[in-house]
Amino acid sequence: MLFEKIKSPGLAHNSYLLGDSGEAVVIDPRRDIKVYLEKAVEAGYAIKHVLETHRNEDYLIGSLEIKQKTGADIWHADTHLDYQYGEPVEEGQKFQAGRLTVEALHTPGHTPGSRSYVLYGYEGEPWMVFTGDVIFAGDVGRVDFLGEEKLAETAGALYDSIFKKIFPLGDEVILCPAHGAGSVCASAIADREWTTIGIEKKLNPKLQVESKEEFIEKVGKMLEYPPYFTKMEKYNLEGPPLLSQYEEPAPLTAEEFDRIREEKQAVVLDARMEVSFASAHIPGSLSIWKDNLPSFVGWFVPLDKPILLVTEGEYPLEEITHLYRTGFDNIKGYLSDGLIKWHMAGKKSASINTVTVDRLCQIIDGSGDYFILDVRSRDEIEEEGEIQDAVNIHLTQLPDGYSELPEDREIYIFCGSGLRSMTAATLLKNRGYDNISVVLGGLIGWSSTSCPIV
Repeated sequence: MLFEKIKSPGLAHNSYLLGDSGEAVVIDPRRDIKVYLEKAVEAGYAIKHVLETHRNEDYLIGSLEIKQKTGADIWHADTHLDYQYGEPVEEGQKFQAGRLTVEALHTPGHTPGSRSYVLYGYEGEPWMVFTGDVIFAGDVGRVDFLGEEKLAETAGALYDSIFKKIFPLGDEVILCPAHGAGSVCASAIADREWTTIGIEKKLNPKLQVESKEEFIEKVGKMLEYPPYFTKMEKYNLEGPPLLSQYEEPAPLTAEEFDRIREEKQAVVLDARMEVSFASAHIPGSLSIWKDNLPSFVGWFVPLDKPILLVTEGEYPLEEITHLYRTGFDNIKGYLSDGLIKWHMAGKKSASINTVTVDRLCQIIDGSGDYFILDVRSRDEIEEEGEIQDAVNIHLTQLPDGYSELPEDREIYIFCGSGLRSMTAATLLKNRGYDNISVVLGGLIGWSSTSCPIV
């Protein structure tokens, strides 16, 4: 038997490759498909089917990429939508992979036509269920995509899918969701690498309910909706552009980089660590550390905007991959050899002030004249503690919260490490704020007596 769980860092996306006797199936593939092809070929398997659990919102699906390379059939869920590729999968439809059987299960809630896929083993008993975004380790799928007026209806459908379709498969069945901890497709996914239906029945906080009405009240909430989701939905109906049509982003000299920046009005996306960015960066840059790109670039950069990359100097494979997975294809190149070549060309750079946590505590206790901007999420604050008197604006909501910030006082920007704070600082700096300092480090070193952790 062939079984591989393929993880996509940043997106916290899980896809799956499974099969038997030389025949394989891929479930919810990402756009860059090399890993599926390599693992299948290495094991001597041919990919016969690609199964989609739902129309995805947070990344581009790789179904067409796989079909182009292997000729595999594509089967999509949400059959009420106008797909431009593949075939609709029906309730109860079965797919063979050698001696294994995969059966489609209609499990609406996250989306109206969402499908889960049950893997039956050699004895005909269910082994695994691939739930897409219906249920996760420690959480359930968000139900707000149809709007606030539909929350009760969609949450009710999700309850029926989980309690009446998935639970009856058996407590011992391994549950394989499409996302892990950190995904924007739910608010509190647990950091459990593997789970079962029985484990979730016992430990999942969203499932500890006495009635359908209680479940609806618990999960029927509106969550943040990144702007790029709308384009992902469109692409994943039409079929995303194939990656093979794009040329590899080229290394650029400082002069070429600067010329393209001016001519194309490109966004300069700096993916270096926060301390490197703070000491020197190209004026007007947006700082998003490379591992945070999947989570935040879609909030602050339009999909059609030309992008220029700044890294530590090496070929930015990870950065480009993260961008391609979320539809940011308009990459014009990257600064060859990093910022050192920018300086050697005589170009101007900028910097941002930083302070350590203990130094900020000293400033607070010494002068009392401070303004702390905390860009952590409410979930983080509730779990880790709140800084007394700090103003909390989640990073993703900062462009709507500028009016809450002073222009005549030093703003100390705080998150869990300093990485997101640097992104916030660049948003403020590019808007004209000069009196900003990024706080390096998290709550561990906090010792202010005037401004304690609550």
